[in-house]
Amino acid sequence: MPIDPEFATALQQAGYDIPQPQAEQIEQYVRLLWEWNERLNLTRHTDWETFVNRDLRDVMHLAPLIEPGEEVLDLGSGGGVPGIPLAILRPDVSVSLAESVGKRAAVLNTFVEELNLPVAVYAARGEDLMEDFRFESIVVRAVGSMLKLCTWMQPHWASIGRLLVIKGPKWIEERGEARHHGAMETLQLRKLASYPLGDGENEGVVLQITHRGNPKYAE
Repeated sequence: MPIDPEFATALQQAGYDIPQPQAEQIEQYVRLLWEWNERLNLTRHTDWETFVNRDLRDVMHLAPLIEPGEEVLDLGSGGGVPGIPLAILRPDVSVSLAESVGKRAAVLNTFVEELNLPVAVYAARGEDLMEDFRFESIVVRAVGSMLKLCTWMQPHWASIGRLLVIKGPKWIEERGEARHHGAMETLQLRKLASYPLGDGENEGVVLQITHRGNPKYAE
């Protein structure tokens, strides 16, 4: 079945060539997201152009940075971005979602079931999951400042390989704040991807934060 013409146009204008089955599944996900959004306020991006240029754009730049077979946790998943589109685009990756707000976690479970995705959903805070699970990559988007993230991760580096942080143009200011407060003294930060956002003015980035004691990511 052809995808929505407006979705197809937005993909074409963004230069994204997504295989038909995956594009159909992403469309199904977005329609579910918008349907539930009326009750739970899951997203502000409620048209195809905005979804493609903001949400999907971030995922399209994140996806190539994940290794096949990686265990990935989308922390503070909210409405499911980037975790659900990532799971659709990269079926060779093991994606889990963590959302501490119970109602949102229940809706994420509904999305996963409707889309028939092999994605685990945890109605839990990240620090609780770190006690029992290990993830190679934790992905965060619109969760908190770099100072907050680095401070939160400090006791948990034994449980993860790296933190992949999706940020907008204020990331340099946030990095400065985190350094000023000493939150990055034992950490390494690399910019893995940089791309223009759909507004034509600002830049999005994917940042990798690792602990200096991790030999896999040593510079």
